[in-house]
Amino acid sequence: MFEILMVVYLLVALGIIGLVLIQQGQGASMGASFGAGASATLFGSSGSGNFLTRATAILATAFFVLSLVLGRMSAHSAKPAEDWNEINVPVVEQPADVPAGDVPN
Repeated sequence: MFEILMVVYLLVALGIIGLVLIQQGQGASMGASFGAGASATLFGSSGSGNFLTRATAILATAFFVLSLVLGRMSAHSAKPAEDWNEINVPVVEQPADVPAGDVPN
């Protein structure tokens, strides 16, 4: 499930990038109001503002929702506290063969 959401997340991110690059800047409408390039637009003389704005808003909402869902899924998948509970270190015993003359007082 996590991998599927990551692929969808990537596609939504690429879609947002593409839509932002397609859109015209605010200064481009000023030249079109004087008749420059109004007939050469892809979506007609009214422009593509409504379609591209709605599509960007929908993809941005999907991007934020997927970010929250993926963040929640990844935060609850790791449990670092349990990794330290199962440490088994063998005890190394020292030899008890100490000569009688070397015992400290």
